[in-house]
Amino acid sequence: MSHPLLRGDHHVHSTFSDDAVSTLSENVEAAAAAGLSTVRLVDHVRESTTWVPEYLSAVRALRVPDGLVVLTGVEAKILDSSGSLDIPALPDGIDRILIADHQYPGVDGPLGPSVVRERIAAGWAVDDVLDQLVNALIATMRRYPGNQLAHCFSLLPKIGLSEQDLGAERTQAWARAAVETGTRVEVNEKWACPGPEALSALQRAGGELVASTDSHEAADVGRYSRVIPLLDAIEASS
Repeated sequence: MSHPLLRGDHHVHSTFSDDAVSTLSENVEAAAAAGLSTVRLVDHVRESTTWVPEYLSAVRALRVPDGLVVLTGVEAKILDSSGSLDIPALPDGIDRILIADHQYPGVDGPLGPSVVRERIAAGWAVDDVLDQLVNALIATMRRYPGNQLAHCFSLLPKIGLSEQDLGAERTQAWARAAVETGTRVEVNEKWACPGPEALSALQRAGGELVASTDSHEAADVGRYSRVIPLLDAIEASS
C-alpha cells in the first residue's frame, strides 16, 4: 500500500443499502484488518429515505479500533440537468454527500442508459449529450459544494461513449468546477474511473482525490487493484 490515498476507503456500503451484504460493524472490522487509517461508511438514499437517523445512531454505536477514523456519507443520484439530487433532508452528522451518475441527467428527469443510446441512434448529437452531462455535473457540484463525486463518468460506457469522447475542454471545465466547489473526486475501484485524462486534469487544477472501493461486502473493503494503475498514471504525468 505504497500510495497514501490507499490508506483510505471513502465509499463503503452496508446493509442499509439494498444491494450490500455486510453490516457497518463488519465493514469497520474489515477496514482495520486491511490496515486503513480512514473508512467512509456510505449508503444509498432517495428523497423518500427515512432511515438516516437510525444509520447515524448505528455508526455512533460502533466499536472503532484505535488508529481508524470512521466517517459517514450518503450516496444520491443526479436527477436532472439542473443538478438536483434524489436526496432527503439530512440531519446533522452526515459528513459528505456522494454525488452519483447512476442515470443520465435529462432536462425533465433521469434517463436510463438504454433510452440515451436509442436517442443517440435516432440523431441526438454526441456533443450535445456530453455537454449536458458535464454541465449537469458542474451544476450539481455548485448546488451541493464540499462533497464528493462517486464513480464519476461510470455512466459513459453504459450509453455507448467513453471518457476519451469528452475532450480536453469539457474535462478541464469539470476539473475547475470540482476545485472551485471544494468537491473531492473519488478514484473508484469497482468502475475504474475516472480515467487518467480526467484525473490528470483534476491534478493540474489543484483538485483533491480520495480512493474508494465502492464495496458492497466487507471482503472488498480497502482492497485495491484497478485504482493503482490510475494513480500511477497521474503520477507519471505530473
